[in-house]
Amino acid sequence: MTAVQLATPDDAEAIAAFAEASFTHTFGHIYDPADLALFLSSWNPPDRVRTQIASDDHDIGVVRDSAGAILGYIKMGPLDFDLPADQPTDKAAELHQLYVAEAAKGTGVAAALMDWGIGWARERAAILYLSVFTENDRAQAFYRRYGFYDVGRNAFRVGNHIDEDRFFRLDL
Repeated sequence: MTAVQLATPDDAEAIAAFAEASFTHTFGHIYDPADLALFLSSWNPPDRVRTQIASDDHDIGVVRDSAGAILGYIKMGPLDFDLPADQPTDKAAELHQLYVAEAAKGTGVAAALMDWGIGWARERAAILYLSVFTENDRAQAFYRRYGFYDVGRNAFRVGNHIDEDRFFRLDL
């Protein structure tokens, strides 16, 4: 069984570095280097991660290997994007990020993190939202297996580049 641990403020640097490396590996080829650098400079810096970990409304679950290195993490918290007008926001939470190391994909790490995140959300909300890149078919298929469904478009800015993401919703 894959254990998910609650992140502590001491994990902020490692989580921020893992997030940046994961995002760059998965999506970096899409963007102009200047746009990517601009996005990464403010997206997930260690101080922001540390503040979220210390807050009462965010939690980050982490899976580590036997040496303590991060294999994946999930960040949960309140909504921080504008949903389509027909989507309810009362009693709603957001899955902000779920990243898994390439070597850990297919090993159950993502499933353990998702189970942990859904459990987290069920204790606090009636609806769980996330945003996923329209061209990330693997992630969309993964979320659909958990019952998430597409509820609309999300413009996701990376520097001066705007992608189309999709909002996904899970009724808890």
